Order: sequence, then C-alpha cells, then structure tokens
Amino acid sequence: MAPSQQAKSSKSARGLLTGLVVAACLLASLPGARAQAPAKQPPAAPQATTQVAPQAAPQAVPGFWDPRRRPERPDLSRLTVIRFLTETDYPPFNYTGADGNPAGFNVDLARSLCEEIKVTCTVQMRRFETLVDALTSNRGDAIIASMAVSPQLRARVDFTDPYYRVPARFASRKDAVMPEIRPEYLEGKKVGVIAGSAHEAYLKAMFTDAELHGYPDDDALRAALRKGEVDFIFGDAISLAFWINGTDSGDCCAFSGGPFVESRFFGEGIGIAVRKGNDVLRQALNWALFRVWEKGRYTDLWLRYFSVSPF
Repeated sequence: MAPSQQAKSSKSARGLLTGLVVAACLLASLPGARAQAPAKQPPAAPQATTQVAPQAAPQAVPGFWDPRRRPERPDLSRLTVIRFLTETDYPPFNYTGADGNPAGFNVDLARSLCEEIKVTCTVQMRRFETLVDALTSNRGDAIIASMAVSPQLRARVDFTDPYYRVPARFASRKDAVMPEIRPEYLEGKKVGVIAGSAHEAYLKAMFTDAELHGYPDDDALRAALRKGEVDFIFGDAISLAFWINGTDSGDCCAFSGGPFVESRFFGEGIGIAVRKGNDVLRQALNWALFRVWEKGRYTDLWLRYFSVSPF
C-alpha cells in the first residue's frame, strides 16, 4: 500500500521536539485545537512567489507533549515484555525491511519505547484488518500501526496519547505558492479535492467562496494540479509530502500555507492501542512517549523518515 492513503481507523480510512516545534505543531497538541479561520479584517492576500524553498527553514517536527505536564514515572515492575503488533505494508511507517524483519517509523518508535521502559520488545506484522482482533484475543499487547483514534475503536480498545496527527494542507504549483492561506484568499480559485472526503467537507464548510473540483482518487487529483487544471489541491499532508518529494510529482509543486488540524474533520490523532482496561501498559507507554520526545529521540526518528515536513 502506498503512503498516499490516510492514516487509518479502518483499512479504507487511514490517514500524522525540543527546539524545532513550530506554532502549528503546538496548536495540534492543544485540546480543542482549531484550524485556521478567517480574520474579521484580513490583510490583502499575499502575492504568489516564484522562488519558494519549502525545506529551507528548519524541518517542522510535530510535538504533542507539553513540557509543563511531565507524567510521573509509573510502576514498571509488572512489565517484562511488550508484544507490539503492526501492519505488513504501509511504508514508511511499517514495512518489511531488506533483512526480512519489521521496519519503519512505527517499528523504530516501538523499539525506542521498549528501551525507555527497559523491557523486551517484539514486533509482529499482520494485515491491518486483523490487528484489533489479535489484540483483544491476547495475541499481542499493543498496536502501533498508524491507527487513527475514533469513537468506534474506543469502544473496543484503549489508546495512548497521540504520537502524531495527520494534518490537511494545500499544495500548488511552485510558481504560485502562497505563504498563508485564508478562505478569503481563495475566492474564485479552483481547488481540487477528493470527492466525498473529510477534506471536501472542510472546504465546503470553511472555504465557501472557492470553486471546488472533486476527483475520484489521489492520482487524478494530483494530475489535475500538475496540468494546471486547478490552482490548488487540498488533502492529507503526509501523503502530499511524499508526493511532493517524490518522482511522480515531476518537481512541479509545493505546499502553500500551513497545516489545518481541526479534529472534527481530521480526527483525534494517531495513538497506540492496548486492550481495554490495561492502564498499566497504557500509562507506561504514555510516560515513555514523553521521555523519548523530551530526549530528542522522537525528533531524530521523525527527521530520518520525513524529508519534507507535513507540518
């Protein structure tokens, strides 16, 4: 499966630092975080620029942990092994490495957590749709597979705090990049989006003066931008980041504006699932996630896997 799919609450509905966390990333960590909204008296729309270097600034690394709310170290004496479950094919988050072993961002993060807790860690790969059943039947202890937190899944499993989110962003051709995007800036602009998606619903609610064009899938959406049929496209920032930095884009395009993180449209974030009531493991993982982030190891891991920031 290509990284163009959203982080998942199901197979069809996947899909996201100590000194580098930008304001947009911090916004994502706050309860009730809102997406960008129009100002009452906005300034004039900025002019597009033809010289844009999206990666020139320091890489933006998401940080969802508040240093003022350091969790207390839980009792870890009851933990001797953590059996992680992950998916077989969702690069770069989880995939089979050249040596045949599990690899990817999720896998490396799981191993870092086990090192922090000082317990033995195993990682077993399964098809995504079998993961929850495997967890609830005690064939594993935790799922780390880019699983989006949802009310439906909360009824079956418990989740840790989010360890990343999947923001939404606009992309445009490189000769028409806008540093900031507000609803009034896109009045009359052609904006492509996947028909029937949460991203389309958000545009209909917030960007009412834009001219929306629906497309059946990511390939058609991105081709429309490459060909100049639309001025912007709007979608999952993680998949867009890989497309922008990959060969399929033909170096045509770049992000415009910053991330949108409205949880009502784009979800609560990506968490690690544990069995219902397993508070010992859930609290241990939350503590370890904070420690890995506080020590800068999360930042190192993120930068290793994401050369173009989705944030």
